[in-house]
Amino acid sequence: MARYFIIYKPFGVLSQFSGEGHTLASLFDFPKEVYPVGRLDKDSEGLLLITDDKWLNHHLLNPRFGHQRTYLAQVEGIPTPEALKALGNGVRINVDRKDYLTKPAIAKLLPEAPELPDRDPPIRYRKNVPDSWIELTLIEGKNRQVRKMTAAVGFPTLRLVRKSMEKINILGFKVGEVQELDQETVYHKLGLTGFKEAAKQYQKRPKRS
Repeated sequence: MARYFIIYKPFGVLSQFSGEGHTLASLFDFPKEVYPVGRLDKDSEGLLLITDDKWLNHHLLNPRFGHQRTYLAQVEGIPTPEALKALGNGVRINVDRKDYLTKPAIAKLLPEAPELPDRDPPIRYRKNVPDSWIELTLIEGKNRQVRKMTAAVGFPTLRLVRKSMEKINILGFKVGEVQELDQETVYHKLGLTGFKEAAKQYQKRPKRS
């Protein structure tokens, strides 16, 4: 039976279980078979899904099957309506040394800072430079995409937190908190309830030698 964990990944932690530096293994005694679905950069925080469900990993990482990922980004400056529109329509960023136009997204300027745990270390405060928070919902996940997008419209990201994947979220979580969910809950919140049988068959496929 596959297992599913969600974690509020702290700033400075690598999205892996081994290697040099602060890794996920230092936060919780995860089963040996599980692994992160996708990644969050070392300097990003928030929701990370960890599982040994091979079909789910394949489905969520395949660009053909776009799913919503929502991020909270503290940015330098206060984005203009034009900048938010550009983020929503798509901006050109560099991906693997190639010019790439991001897919349509939903970008909102938040009226106030979201309720999040404090970051350790905190963002450096600059008295003469205002900052603000935006909520950005994407259906793709290129390397450092949110940071590249906000920089492209002139508002560099200072702090980045992934809030949710579809209806799975880390609202109310403490930094480093881990929760285990069952398959029914995970598939329901991801809108994949009808794929459970396909997932079951995928799990039974023999491993490649």
